[in-house]
This record gives sequence, structure tokens and C-alpha cells, in this order.
Amino acid sequence: MSAPKPAEFVQTMIDVGEAKTKTSSRDLLLRGVMAGAILSFAVVVAITAITQTGLGLVGALVFPVGFCILSLMGYDLVTGVFGLAPLAKLENRPGITWGRVLRCWGLVGLGNLIGSLIVAFLIALSLTMNFTIEPNAVAQKIIAVSTARTVGFENLGADGWLTCFVRGIFCNLMVCLGVIGNMAARTVAGKIAAMWLPIFIFFVLVFEHTVVNMFLFPLGMMLGADFGVVTWLNYNLIPTILGNIVGGLVCTCIPLYMTHARTAPALDTEEPTVNAEPVLES
Repeated sequence: MSAPKPAEFVQTMIDVGEAKTKTSSRDLLLRGVMAGAILSFAVVVAITAITQTGLGLVGALVFPVGFCILSLMGYDLVTGVFGLAPLAKLENRPGITWGRVLRCWGLVGLGNLIGSLIVAFLIALSLTMNFTIEPNAVAQKIIAVSTARTVGFENLGADGWLTCFVRGIFCNLMVCLGVIGNMAARTVAGKIAAMWLPIFIFFVLVFEHTVVNMFLFPLGMMLGADFGVVTWLNYNLIPTILGNIVGGLVCTCIPLYMTHARTAPALDTEEPTVNAEPVLES
């Protein structure tokens, strides 16, 4: 069975964006909670692998398992709807307004945050025997990573903020390619491969993902990391969200939409007629 052509899966992207903006508030929230929870477990798996092997590459190889599971279950990450939901409005689908797009973003993002925070608390409890022992090696790694990507950015001021923003752009450029790959493949194995590759790229290059950061940094604070909510928001989550919007929508989904759904007219392929007769001057 052949894979769909780009023009075909771009129409699927628009249809999915329309469906998500019309989904009930309850379902958007529930799907967001489950997606945030599943991705959070994948973060812990990846950091455990890095701690055990000392190789970031190993963590990047195993992290996509969470993205693949939640995508196959039909759950939603806000990073994906950043790119897909606006396409339905750009296509002028009936009943789609910018208000509905923002509602979709907000409810999915809220669900992701709730799921991430629930798992963060339970993981912190698990790693510290209900907060009765000192953080183990995995917990210490989580503290170190979360501190470096908040306090580290804060110490650089505007340069740190801009760095986080750019990493957010690159991240969701890759993540939305994974979302689209899930639509483009026909088989489960093909879907997993198409999702795994771009998610591996974003993780191994340490780009910034909104939902990962909704989990990792609160978990770091629960484990005793030396930074607060304000630092996390100002120097990580806010620039990450803004970067993810630009990366997913402007850098990935809109270019695909423009070139495959709003394709410009082709050039005239007919050769111009050339008069072979010499022109005689009078």
C-alpha cells in the first residue's frame, strides 16, 4: 500500500485541525491530561537511561516511545494543535473562528499541565520514598537539568531568553513533523517510524518542548532544585510556548499548507511559437 501524497495528507491535517477545534471541552481536557501524563513518563525513562549510561544519545533513542503511545491512542499535545488547529481557520472551514482555535489551544494546554503536574508529584514521591530520603541519582540528574535550563538562561538575561525561544522554534518544527508523519503513514510500524525520527532529533539536540517543560521543571522544584516558579515561567516556559507556536505553525504546517493545499498555478508548459521564416524588409 503506497503512502499518501503530500497533497492528500495536508488535507488530512486540515480535517484534523477542524475536528480538534470542534471537539468538546471535556474531551480536549481529558485527552490533554492523558497526553501530558504519558509524555511525562517518557521523560523519566529518558533521564533514567541517560543516568545509567552517561549517554544523552540513549535517552533520545528511548524518549519517542511516549510520543508514539499517546499519538496512537488519539491523545493531544498542545504542541501539535499549535500547528494543526489554525489550518482549519486559514481554509475557512464553516464554524471555525480564531476564538475556537485559542479555546482548543487553551484546553489542551491546561490538560497537558494537569497531567504533567500529577505525574511530577507522584514521581517525586516515588524517587524519595514519600519525601523521606535524599534524591537518588535519577532525581539528582533531574535537578541538574532543570536548574541548567532555568537559572542558566536567567543568568544570561535576554540572551538566555532568546536562546530558549529559538530552541522552542526548532523543537516544534520537528514535533509537528512527527505529528504529520503519523497521518502520512499507513501502518502502525510506519507511523511509529515516522514519529520516532523527528522526536529523536529534537530530544538529542536539547530543544525546548512546552509539555516536557510542564513536567520536568515542576518536578525539579519538588525535588529541591534552587529556582522558583517565576524563573521557570519567565526564562523557560513562556519563551518555549512562543517558540513552539512559531516552529509548529509558521515553520512546519503553514509551508505545507501553502505549497500543497494552496499551490500556486504552474508555469505554462507550452513552448512559444517561433516563426522560422526570415522577416523580409521592404
